[in-house]
Amino acid sequence: MTTESVHEVRSMQEGLQAQQGDEYVHCSVGIMAHNEEANIGRTILAVLEQQVLSVCLMEVIVVASGCTDRTVPIVAEIALHEPRVRVCIQEKREGKASAINLLLKQASSPIVVLIGADVLPDASALEYLCAPFKDPKIGMVGGRPVPVNNPATFMGHTVHLLWRLHDHLARTQPKLGEVIAFRNVISGIPIESPVDEISIQALISQLGYQLIYEPACIVYNKGPLTIRDFLKQRRRIYAGHLQVRDQQNYVASTMKVGPIARRLLASRDFTFSDPKRVMWTLGAVTLEGLARLQGSYDYRHKREHHIWQMVDSTKDLEAGKQKVRRICNAQSVLVFRFMLEGAQGYDLSPEGDDREATEAARKLLPLVRSKMRKEDKLSINGPGIMTVVIRAEQHGAELVARRIQEIVEAAPVRTGMRGRKVRVTVAYSSLTFALKAKNGSVTVSSPLFAEAIIAAQAMNADEKGNITYEKRS
Repeated sequence: MTTESVHEVRSMQEGLQAQQGDEYVHCSVGIMAHNEEANIGRTILAVLEQQVLSVCLMEVIVVASGCTDRTVPIVAEIALHEPRVRVCIQEKREGKASAINLLLKQASSPIVVLIGADVLPDASALEYLCAPFKDPKIGMVGGRPVPVNNPATFMGHTVHLLWRLHDHLARTQPKLGEVIAFRNVISGIPIESPVDEISIQALISQLGYQLIYEPACIVYNKGPLTIRDFLKQRRRIYAGHLQVRDQQNYVASTMKVGPIARRLLASRDFTFSDPKRVMWTLGAVTLEGLARLQGSYDYRHKREHHIWQMVDSTKDLEAGKQKVRRICNAQSVLVFRFMLEGAQGYDLSPEGDDREATEAARKLLPLVRSKMRKEDKLSINGPGIMTVVIRAEQHGAELVARRIQEIVEAAPVRTGMRGRKVRVTVAYSSLTFALKAKNGSVTVSSPLFAEAIIAAQAMNADEKGNITYEKRS
């Protein structure tokens, strides 16, 4: 981007700020990316589609550091249609701290948000993350990372345990990571730092600002799937914590063993509820201890970690999008209305249109089922109506619905006696309710409100509750 372009964007931003006034928190979102072609587009769109009330997203800056894949072209394509998005190219990969320092030279807003290209923010994450900055004493806010790993496996249990402990500790002693927001009052962080969030946390706190951990700000991430990747990631983090302790005189709360042990015992419903979990928990503690020993060795022997080794098993967010559902305590009903393109031009009978739409839904049902989890329930419930029941919160359900919509609309199907080839367009609704909600409250959002209500009543016929709804186009 040229200097003139930067000035033009900033002039537009200043004009928007003047229109909106001081009741909004204005922020710049920075996404650090190295060869993230599989995830970067999805992450940018998730940021742009955030549901905000008091936050104004001024710009999304992607720092592409030493990328050799299609990361830069993907961002450039998005930027053609969205003026708030721009890419800053770092020709040589110099580490995340260096990329962040480059971002800080570009960011024009008073609040800077850092989010990884390999995480997926919940629909209202930005609102929860930035709203606290209305208080001038607040200098930095961090969100709650929630892993999408399957907790019914050893590594999934290990990753969930790690972030559960992080969540419990951060509520009393803020330890901020994965997604953070901070006041744009620092010029940079130590370029050799392998743990950027803690380096920023140290600088902000030493300026006298307060730190906040906001558990309502949820971002979904994917932890390592293998022991090797887990040790690679955790040894780097611990070596980085030792470096920040000695160079910036700041100790991360997770370095203290005592509080971790107490939280481990307090979480015995997850850690020690049956013999298998006991063994898995002991295995997780052993791995963490080994990683810390390795990190200590690396730090003593001055092994550098600021240019991270890629942890490949954490990068498959396409699979992770569906695994988001495993960690939630909600159930969702997705209602799809199948419509044939040009159906009225071929058959003037509405009954005929409905019949063909139902036939198309039945023929596409196996394709959709092949893309779902075994426990998900699919059925045809009316003329051209497909219903899917999944374990998912509202945002996760929306992601699944969009994926099904893409699959169906990309698959031509043959219908009728003549076997004519047709294309199907899809409208959908999602209905979500908490499994443990005492009042049975239901949140409905979709263009097919009536069908969603019918599906909800069929699902929950014996329960009484209040239904609130929010329609979306």
